[in-house]
Amino acid sequence: MARRWRRALLTVAAAAGFWAIGSGMENHFLYFPTRELAGTPASHGLPYEDLTVEAEDGVELRGWWIRSRGKRALLFFHGNAGNIADRLGRARTLCGRLGLDVFLVDYRGYGPSQGSPSEEGLYRDARAIHGAAVARGFRPEDIVLFGESLGSAVALQLALDRPSGAVVLETPFLSLAAMAREHYPFVPTFLLRSRYDNAAKAPGVASPKLFLVAERDEIVPPGHGLRLFELAKEPKALYVIPGAGHNDTYVTGGEAYWREWERFLAQP
Repeated sequence: MARRWRRALLTVAAAAGFWAIGSGMENHFLYFPTRELAGTPASHGLPYEDLTVEAEDGVELRGWWIRSRGKRALLFFHGNAGNIADRLGRARTLCGRLGLDVFLVDYRGYGPSQGSPSEEGLYRDARAIHGAAVARGFRPEDIVLFGESLGSAVALQLALDRPSGAVVLETPFLSLAAMAREHYPFVPTFLLRSRYDNAAKAPGVASPKLFLVAERDEIVPPGHGLRLFELAKEPKALYVIPGAGHNDTYVTGGEAYWREWERFLAQP
């Protein structure tokens, strides 16, 4: 009997330890925000307006409306590390080559934005940014949702919550649980509070979709993006970026990478 109790207590203690990792420490494994901005659109020669956007729960977000031709807007949802200043190099090409106005706004807890990140919080942030673009004259059908890595989950949820003209998902993953199994196999996935379940959501998105998968992605296995593409309904397109890793997609992809963007955005 004593042995059984001891085994039960060890089981409870282990479960409690896993719960502490899965709840109290979860955000430390998931979000890596940087507060200080390393630059502004002006430092990249881009015309812009400062943006202050309020989410549904009152959290104030800060970012930029980077101006281009004013006919089509791209909402840029970045990955889980850094902040919007780290995405200005790509924003310059999105504006200059593709003619897209770019809404680049930090999630809560990133850069100068208030609050702290969470799954539902990031979804609220995305809806607020979409509302800001519509308020500035962009029709939903002229709005492109772009999500890289973690941002792919934010873009997918927004595509379900609000109408849009197109969705571009770069280095997307199946779900947080699937990623945890890759990187933290010792953590029981049922303890994770965040889900970011892209596999469940992708089939419900009706807008045209472009999946950009890095051939040598060392963070998100390429099979995640390939499977999401299979799950998605038409219209959809897939481009596997030759030789690219998780963080060098458009640099390694070069001219061919940007041609895929042009081809996709040119579709009626």
